[in-house]
Amino acid sequence: MPPARKIAFIGSHAIRKTNAVHSFAGAVGRSGRSVEVGREVVRFSPLGMNERATPEAQLWVIMAQIREELELRMRADVLVLDRAVIDNFAYFLRVTKGQDPFDVTPLVATWSATYDLYVRLRPDTPLIADGVRSTNERFRNEIEKILDLIIPKYVPEDRLIEMPASAVTDAFDWPGLVERLCGPPPNALDSPVGTPPVTFTPTLWD
Repeated sequence: MPPARKIAFIGSHAIRKTNAVHSFAGAVGRSGRSVEVGREVVRFSPLGMNERATPEAQLWVIMAQIREELELRMRADVLVLDRAVIDNFAYFLRVTKGQDPFDVTPLVATWSATYDLYVRLRPDTPLIADGVRSTNERFRNEIEKILDLIIPKYVPEDRLIEMPASAVTDAFDWPGLVERLCGPPPNALDSPVGTPPVTFTPTLWD
């Protein structure tokens, strides 16, 4: 099996990325392709997170992100990721005040080119406590400002889609996004002429 097509939903925290990931993954499965989902690795960090994270903690997150992608990429046709190296790098740069004490920038630059598509969710929804991520709006805004600076440097423009977090609903065209990433469904060429397309309406997962 060739490596999976890799799509990452990126942005700051509490902007419905996880909902988007599972809705998109459901649409991939219904298109006739196999799919794996990569979870947000920071939730498993043994070193802390949010505003009080250390440079070492954010380094762990970047390395754990790459490890997860390496482990999952050969298991399915499509790998859907809740974050990428680039937005984890934004949290790293915040805590290091823009410095790079571990010289990870070259790795981030190289790894950022391995994604087939990015979907950046923009925060236009209120922060809701989930017991894990910060509800500090200033903290989230700081991350967004860093993303505004680094995404143009490391993310190819033709692989980036931006959408507001509020667009992550049942009504969003997830099958259309699947087709943008993967092309027509595997059986599309075998369908009889005149057969109407099937429209899927995935349900958001909590």
